[in-house]
Amino acid sequence: MFRTPLFFAIAASLFTATLTPSNATAEDGKWVSLFDGKTLDGWKKVGKDESHWEVKDGEMRSGGEISMLTSTTGPYKNFRYRVEMKINDGGNSGLYFRTTENPGFMDGYEAQVDSTHTDPIRTGSLYGFCHVYKQLVKPDTWFTYDVEVRDDNWRGRDMTRIKITIDGNELYEYMDFEKTYKEGHFAFQQHDPGSHVAIRKVEVMQLP
Repeated sequence: MFRTPLFFAIAASLFTATLTPSNATAEDGKWVSLFDGKTLDGWKKVGKDESHWEVKDGEMRSGGEISMLTSTTGPYKNFRYRVEMKINDGGNSGLYFRTTENPGFMDGYEAQVDSTHTDPIRTGSLYGFCHVYKQLVKPDTWFTYDVEVRDDNWRGRDMTRIKITIDGNELYEYMDFEKTYKEGHFAFQQHDPGSHVAIRKVEVMQLP
């Protein structure tokens, strides 16, 4: 289902560390790790028993049936969120933000993770709001997703400003005048049994 809020999207270029405990609180202007590289502390699975998440070789990895892996810290409102991840060939996942503590697939903003899945909406998309159909990241390839989110005002109108960057390349800045999701948690999607996502770094920087 597609949402159609009033929006103004600016496309900039579509084609072109020390780990801290996962229960740490994000401070304004400082990166804080939400993954300790060893355990799923600070995260919980929401979904089917046949779905599984594990930490192996310093990576969070998914498999099995539908589920979400949700952060237990938060909620967060204004922030930068930076993740190093990869998706398998034919796989589908999502990087969720401002979502609920026990989310389903339609809860919160979703930055799509998809290089070659049958769903043509690719990595770099803000699902349901602003879509990228060009393959920007090859499957089974590590990349960095950087999402900046903050409530703002544009020409006297309140809105939520969402900036999407892949591997240092800013794709666009989306302005959600509906302010669809106010604040919330982070989550990763396990889309289907054929999808396998791996995550090796998760960081948040709280913004004023």
